Amino acid sequence: MHASQGRSAGLGLALASAFAFGGSGVAAKPLIEAGLDPLHVVWLRVAGAALVMLPVAWRHRDLLRRKPGLLLGFGLLAVAGVQAFYFASISRIPVGVALLIEYLAPALVLGWVRFVQRRPVTRAAALGVVLAVGGLACVVQVWSGLSFDLLGLLLALAAACCQVGYFVLSDQGSDEAEPADPLGVIAYGLLIGALVLTVVARPWGMDTDVLAGTADLDGTSVPAWLLLGWIILIATVLAYVTGVVSVRRLSPQVAGVVACLEAVVATVLAWVLLGEHLEAPQLIGGALVLVGAFIAQSTAPKPASEGPVAGSDGGGGAPVAGHGEAKEELSGGRPS
Repeated sequence: MHASQGRSAGLGLALASAFAFGGSGVAAKPLIEAGLDPLHVVWLRVAGAALVMLPVAWRHRDLLRRKPGLLLGFGLLAVAGVQAFYFASISRIPVGVALLIEYLAPALVLGWVRFVQRRPVTRAAALGVVLAVGGLACVVQVWSGLSFDLLGLLLALAAACCQVGYFVLSDQGSDEAEPADPLGVIAYGLLIGALVLTVVARPWGMDTDVLAGTADLDGTSVPAWLLLGWIILIATVLAYVTGVVSVRRLSPQVAGVVACLEAVVATVLAWVLLGEHLEAPQLIGGALVLVGAFIAQSTAPKPASEGPVAGSDGGGGAPVAGHGEAKEELSGGRPS
């Protein structure tokens, strides 16, 4: 019962994270159309979130001594890397193609867990990945305007690899006696990501007048600062917090598949708020993503005690982090 409740809570958090992340594009697009450079929007997003989480970083400053590698990796990969490589890729290839390649991350997570960490994975998770990726191909309409650009595809693949880092690092050390508090990891990850993106985005050249004006949201004038506030507080702070905690309550591969719902959320919100209408293939693809996410989370990953992994050298793999019975450690590491 306890494990089932833990998975249900983890699924709810993963869904909340997908919805929060999915709303970032709808809020960012009007700001970009109003005159802000995409990389400047990303910098504002990460730097603003880092400021919000600064008190949390101070409270968990012991992590700088205990987990410097984890914090650096999370900041470089899960925050700065995903954002920078994705925006670089869409400057060369269609957004739909870049998004699909980036969301191959759940499949890459599955490969990492199975072949690098040598942990067993469920057939449900594998089937969920296949359905979710196939559904994403329909949601983003990958066949529309496809053009082959080797550098653009490599940049999108780099974004996918960085997203693998997000899921793997979010789970890192969750089975330790004193796990790193997820809020502290996120806070320092955002700070490090903001520093890296400052070099990449060069915000001193930003047109700050845009933030004092309004942006057009499908014919409605909305204060630019309100859209930016949504991006920072909901699409970044809330999204990362719920996302990292969900990985610890589920597992990297299952949470990764549920995260594919972000593309569905983004498309639906664009339909409702920006007037970008969905077509039949996108509706079908959205349904496939939902089915894939449900299948993936419906069965917990197999514990290593059940026996050796098929195809391994006979040694039992480590238990998959994310089981409900191991998650009491998480609450013990949270701020009260």
